[in-house]
Amino acid sequence: MEELQDEYNASKIVVLEGTQGVRKRPAMYIGSTGPSGVLHLLFEALDNAVDEAMAGHCKNITITLSANGTGEIAEISDDGRGIPIDIMPKYNKPAVEVIMTSLHAGGKFNNDVYKTAGGLHGVGLTVINSLSEFTEVRIKKGGKEYLQTFAKGATASELRQVGETKERGTSIKFKPDPEIFVTPAFDATNLTDRLMYTSFLNPGLRLRLVDNRSSAGEAKEFYSEKGLIDFEGYINGGVETITPVMHFKKQQDNATVEIAIQYNKGYDERIESFVNNIRTTEGGTHVIGFRSGFSRAIINYANKSGQLEKRDVKLSGDDVREGLTAIVNILMQNPEFEGQTKEKLGNPYVKGAVENVVYSSLSRYLEEHPSEGRIIIEKVINAAVARESARKAKEMVRKRSIFESAVLPGKLADCIEGDPEKAEIFIVEGESAGGSSKQGRDKKFQAILPLKGKILNVEKASAEKIFDNAEIHTMVAAFGTGIRDSFNVEKIRYKKIILMSDADVDGSHIRTLLLTFLYRYLKPVVENGYVYIAQPPLYKVAKGKEVTYCYSDQELNAKMQQYDGKAAVQRYKGLGEMNPEQLWETTMDPQNRVLKRIQISDALKADELFTILMGMDVAKRRKFLEEHATEVKFLDV
Repeated sequence: MEELQDEYNASKIVVLEGTQGVRKRPAMYIGSTGPSGVLHLLFEALDNAVDEAMAGHCKNITITLSANGTGEIAEISDDGRGIPIDIMPKYNKPAVEVIMTSLHAGGKFNNDVYKTAGGLHGVGLTVINSLSEFTEVRIKKGGKEYLQTFAKGATASELRQVGETKERGTSIKFKPDPEIFVTPAFDATNLTDRLMYTSFLNPGLRLRLVDNRSSAGEAKEFYSEKGLIDFEGYINGGVETITPVMHFKKQQDNATVEIAIQYNKGYDERIESFVNNIRTTEGGTHVIGFRSGFSRAIINYANKSGQLEKRDVKLSGDDVREGLTAIVNILMQNPEFEGQTKEKLGNPYVKGAVENVVYSSLSRYLEEHPSEGRIIIEKVINAAVARESARKAKEMVRKRSIFESAVLPGKLADCIEGDPEKAEIFIVEGESAGGSSKQGRDKKFQAILPLKGKILNVEKASAEKIFDNAEIHTMVAAFGTGIRDSFNVEKIRYKKIILMSDADVDGSHIRTLLLTFLYRYLKPVVENGYVYIAQPPLYKVAKGKEVTYCYSDQELNAKMQQYDGKAAVQRYKGLGEMNPEQLWETTMDPQNRVLKRIQISDALKADELFTILMGMDVAKRRKFLEEHATEVKFLDV
């Protein structure tokens, strides 16, 4: 037996000192080295400035984005107290230098400085320094202005006074290190959303975004007077509401619990949750407590109201939250988040605190506002009736083995490949396009599922109608994921779901209906990046034996100039106009095709757009279309 050459002993152990560990494993601290990680650096500085505002010492925060030719730069300035500059005897360094170069150093461990804070672990500014090509810290304090610079986790210059000033505050300026980040650029869309909801959570705080990365430059301001009430108005801006905003705020068990609640005519539940201004996208104990207290208050009131008499229904938590938009905002000491990216709250006691506040406050509100209580209970009862009908329809579906059976739909022309990583399915509309794509495909790894006509608009449909829709049954059965209670993204049969429709208005409408269904009912499929849109050519250009396909008017114009305008042009409006060989060559061949991958960078924004464009509020949709009409690039008349 061959002797092993490699020994595992003490000489193999590597100890990363100081900030080396951050640069070696950045994802442990910022989640990713992609675009979200770049923004996370900025958010670390923003959170510190907002903490100053929450402590009552800051009224204005400005974020400035710029570029210097080799990359992008962010600067976050506030008018707070300024980072301490006095010497820390233990380290013989100014406090600002210790904070910028030492993990777990900061003022958030002492509740005398910050009663509540989003920055908790004392690593935020150190991480910015560690993962930036350079960092500049300017501090205005005690009538003087100070400057200290850093680079890649180390101190680049001593703290020095650079002037006198009557202002106060801190400014953090940094350039993400291209050695760390794949694309060291700041996503203005996600940043705008963050500033927007930060303004709602901190009424009276003025936030300003100045984007100087283009020659034109752009400035936006975010400010709210009414806080969560304004936030509810924003979220429900595209739907018809049936109650006013119910707003509660109360101190409970060393936490401030603030809740905003409003019902609309829709079917979806939407809960936005925050802890110390940090958005907890995965919820946590505060959301569990909210759901429990809310359901208990509504069901108890329904039982006392008499509206359940002669109605053969039993209410559930899902029923009472149908059409509900809620914002749960908690301010507390020492929150326990899951990981540095702070997406889920774990403190056990918060569940009881939130549950008690919601139950007592909402119960009292309903007693004092009986007319609104009747409206809510009527909606809840209707939801329960619809749920029971949907349950019966779903049972019928199960009996027919449509969702859970291993038997695939007859319309599906499946592929040979059994590995979801390598298999792909094209969703096409109509028998004509389905026939061409079936003949043109590579059946080793490409499946074809033709649909008949436009599918149901699930944004306007009840669960009962959705479960009864034949085209939705067919898709779910083909994907293998199941739906609602039986949904499991791990069972997906294809990790490329490609929507292939005609290049006209009807084709765009079909794509939108499909995307709405996928987003609302199979959301993890979209979130995991499994959904694509095929890009069939708009034109076939032929000159002699030479044939070229153009995917835009610009490509066509360039090609016609090349041919001096002497070429035959065919405008494709339907996939059925192409023969199988053309469809393969232009739209299905992985070597030549163009696919657009559907990505969700911000779920709140996606929710808003789907609600406006596919929902019931015609006036809101008309207003949106009028405001954005000039942004249309292609329109078939």
